[in-house]
Amino acid sequence: MCGIAGILKPNRPAEALGHDIKGMLSRIAHRGPDGYGTLIDDGFAMGTVRLAILDPAGGAQPFGDPSGRYWLCYNGEIYNYRELRTTLEARGFSFRTACDTEVVLAAWIAWGPDCLARFNGGFAFALYDAETGELFLARDRFGKRPLFYAIRGDTVLFASEMKAFLAVPGFSFEQDPDQLSAILAQWTPLPEQSGFFGIKSLGMGAYLSVKDGALTPRAYDSLRFDIGPRVESEEEAIEAIRARLSRSVELRLRSDVEVGVYLSGGVDSAIVAALARDFASKPLSTFSVEFEDAEFDESAEQRLVADHLGTSHHAERIRHADIAAATPEAVFHAEVPAFRSAFVPMYLLSKRTKAEGIKVILSGEGADEAFLGYDLFKETLLRDAWRELPDETRRSRLAQLYPHLSHYGPEDIAAVTGLYAQFSKEKMPGLFSHELRFQNGQFSARLMKEKGDPFRAISELAANAPGFQRLSPVEKAQWLEYKTLLPGYLLSTQGERMSLAHGVENRCPFLDPEVFALATSVNLKFDDGFVEKRLLREAFRGRVPDAITDKRKFPYRAPDAAAFAAERPDYLELVLSADELAKVPFLEPKFASRLAQKVLTKPASEISTKENQTFLYLLSIALLDRAFVRREGLSDPVLPPLDKAVDLTARQAEVSLPREASAR
Repeated sequence: MCGIAGILKPNRPAEALGHDIKGMLSRIAHRGPDGYGTLIDDGFAMGTVRLAILDPAGGAQPFGDPSGRYWLCYNGEIYNYRELRTTLEARGFSFRTACDTEVVLAAWIAWGPDCLARFNGGFAFALYDAETGELFLARDRFGKRPLFYAIRGDTVLFASEMKAFLAVPGFSFEQDPDQLSAILAQWTPLPEQSGFFGIKSLGMGAYLSVKDGALTPRAYDSLRFDIGPRVESEEEAIEAIRARLSRSVELRLRSDVEVGVYLSGGVDSAIVAALARDFASKPLSTFSVEFEDAEFDESAEQRLVADHLGTSHHAERIRHADIAAATPEAVFHAEVPAFRSAFVPMYLLSKRTKAEGIKVILSGEGADEAFLGYDLFKETLLRDAWRELPDETRRSRLAQLYPHLSHYGPEDIAAVTGLYAQFSKEKMPGLFSHELRFQNGQFSARLMKEKGDPFRAISELAANAPGFQRLSPVEKAQWLEYKTLLPGYLLSTQGERMSLAHGVENRCPFLDPEVFALATSVNLKFDDGFVEKRLLREAFRGRVPDAITDKRKFPYRAPDAAAFAAERPDYLELVLSADELAKVPFLEPKFASRLAQKVLTKPASEISTKENQTFLYLLSIALLDRAFVRREGLSDPVLPPLDKAVDLTARQAEVSLPREASAR
C-alpha cells in the first residue's frame, strides 16, 4: 500500500517538475511513511510514497524494467503475485526482487491491459512508457484503491488523494453543486465523481491512457453476475464457500510484516479472524472500536470472539468528545461529504493499530454485498413480489423482515404496508431496489440552493451498464451497492482513507473475485433471501461462537449529532455562523442554520435520522470548503526519507543512489 502522484505538463522544465512532484507527494506522505521516490522526464514527473509491506529492501519505486523504457508507480497489493510470477517466468521473464511491484510491471509488458483481469487484489497504478511518452493509469475492479485525475489546460495531474493537487502551483478547488446534490441523495459519489469541479475519480475496473494530450478511458471489468461455478446442492455450496474464503484469507496474509484483523462484533469479521488464525504462527492481533455510548457498543461480542479464538485483542474506546475532536482531520482525509460519523472512530482505530506496530489488517467489508446481508435486498424481494402475494403472506413477510414491527401500533403497521404498496412498482428506471432509500435523500437536498436532478447520473450509469437490464431485481440491487455505497463510502471514507491516514493497509477477503462469483451464483439458488447471509453463517457454524453465528445484523454506527451537541467544539461556527455559511455559496443558508441550531440544541430523541444525516452532510461540506477551497487550517506536510530518484532527462536508465535510505 502506498500513494502515487504525477504531473504531465509539456515544456515545463524538469527542475520545476521535480519540485512539483515532491510537493504533491508530501501532501499524501501519510499513505507511505517508509520512503519516497520520483521519476522525472521531459514534461513528465511521477512518484510514490511507500508503505513497505512486501520485500521492504527491494521494492523501492518508481520501478523500472531492465531496459529503462517502462516505469511503474504502484499503490496496493496483487495477492496472487506468486502465481503470476511463475507464469511469467515460464514465458522467459526473470525477476530481481520478491515484490509484487515487479510482477505488475512484467505482467503489463507481457499482456498489456489484459493483465488487469488476471490481478486478484486492490490496486491503482501509473505506468509510463519513456519511449513513446504514453501514460497508463489503472484501478482495481472493486474500487478498493483510489486514483484521481484532473486536466488544467495542457496539464494532466493524477494522485491517490486529491489533496496532492493542493501542492500544484495555480491549482484551485471548487465544490460542484450538481455532484453534491447527487451525493446527498444517494449517500455516496458515483464511480467517476469526486465532489469537486474538474477532478475525476478513475472508475473501478477501468484504465486510462494519456498520449499527445488525448485521454482514452477503457473498462476492463463490468461486474458480471453470470460467471459463478455450477453448484448442485446446498452442501456443495457451503463447502465451496468455506474453501474459497479460506483461500482468499490465505492469499491476503502474504506479507513481510505482521497482519492483524479488525473485529466488529459481527459474523463477517469473526469468520475472517477464524480463518486467519488457521495460518498464524503466533497469537493473532485483533482490533476493535468500543463505544462509551452503550447504544452503539458491541464490545461484548468482540471480546467473545477474541476469547474464543485466543487472539491478542486491542480495543479503542470512543467517547463523544473523541468524535467531535477528530472529525475535521477525518473529513480532510475522506475528501468527500459523509452522511454519518462512523468513519471517525475508524480513523482513531487505525491510529491505534499503527501505534501497536501493525501495518496490515484484514476486515469483513464486502460480505453483505456478496451474501445479501442488508435489509435492502430483503425489502427488494418483498416489494417485487408484493402485488402477487395474499395479504396474510404480506403480513408474515413483513414480520419476518422487521421483527420489531409487532410492538408497533396499527397506524405504524398500516404506514409500512402502505409504503410497500406505493413502492411495489418501479418509478425510476433501473433503480427500483433503491427508491425507498433515495426518498430520504430528498430532505438532505434542501441544503442546496439549486436541487437539479440528483438521480440523472446514477440512472445513466445503470442504463449504460452492459447486462444490467437482464439482472433480477436483487442482482440490480447488488450491482448498485457494488457501484455506489461500497466503493464510494465503505471502502473509501470508512475504510481505505481512514486506515491510510495512519499508514495502515486494509485487505478484504470477501472482495476476492472467486468469492464474489461463487456468492452471487448460490445466494438465491438455495435460499429465499429472507435470512441474511444464511449460507455464509451455516458454512462457519461451529468455527465462531453460536452467539455470533445466530446474531441478527447490527449495523456499525457511531453517535452522530449527539456527539457534537454534547461537546460543541469551536469549529461548529462553520455551520452556526451566518457569515461562515455565506462563504459556501451553493448552500441554502436559512435551512442550514435552522437545521444546525435544532440538531445542536434539542434532545437526541427529538432529532430524526434524516436530520442527523443532513447535519453530518452540512458539517462535512463546510469542513471540506474550509480545507480545500479556502485552504484554511492546513498543516505543513513532511516527506519521508528518499528511497529512489530517477532522472530520465539526463538519460540515466539506472536509478540514482538512495542517499537517505542507504543510511538507514
